[in-house]
Amino acid sequence: MTTLLSDPYQDVDAPDPTSPIVALRAISKTYGDGDIEVRALDHVDLTVQRGEYVSIMGRSGSGKSTLMNILGCLDIASGSTYLLDGEDVDDLDEHDLALIRNRRIGFVFQQFNLLPGLNAWRNVELPLSYGGVPRVERKERAIEALTRVGLADRVDHRPGQLSGGQQQRVAVARALVTRPALVLADEPTGNLDSSATEDVLGLFDELHEQGATIVMITHEPDVAARAARSVHIADGRVQDEASA
Repeated sequence: MTTLLSDPYQDVDAPDPTSPIVALRAISKTYGDGDIEVRALDHVDLTVQRGEYVSIMGRSGSGKSTLMNILGCLDIASGSTYLLDGEDVDDLDEHDLALIRNRRIGFVFQQFNLLPGLNAWRNVELPLSYGGVPRVERKERAIEALTRVGLADRVDHRPGQLSGGQQQRVAVARALVTRPALVLADEPTGNLDSSATEDVLGLFDELHEQGATIVMITHEPDVAARAARSVHIADGRVQDEASA
């Protein structure tokens, strides 16, 4: 079994810059058995190159949420191959999967999942505290991430003092603070009005231009169209792909 570094922020050899961030091969996932068996994913192949901005679009029940869980190492498939930033994650145990999630994936969810009693920078530093990063460095990196998303003047504000769009920007900063290989956004505009949606999508555009690798899960065609490449999934299979 593969063993990862005990310290998820210890320096490691840089990955091959020509290798994809995500390489899924023949990913399948089945729930239940017998007459109630449901095949959520059926031999899905997906490659995401370094620096790509990809949306995965599908209706409810299409399999996109299951695919998101596998991409985020929140669930595992059987009889398949998943390489994340060159690391084969298929045979990792729960401890090492947790390290992968903390170190290499930055999550942005529909719910902001901010702690109301903590200010912005303390919310952003949380993934680093789980990784054992010293407090002074945690604060420096949290403020750096908040500055990157345009909230340098809001670092001491609590979530209740921020708009919905600003709260999602804090959530994006939290996703970026570990300097992950992949930003995985699950319906990131689902709780936002049209103005805040445009604000957050504009932020993703900026991050993409800066070289971030982003995979966004959505059921909204206009949101999916903002990505450089859109993958449509239905009945657990990739139906088509289109580039912007």
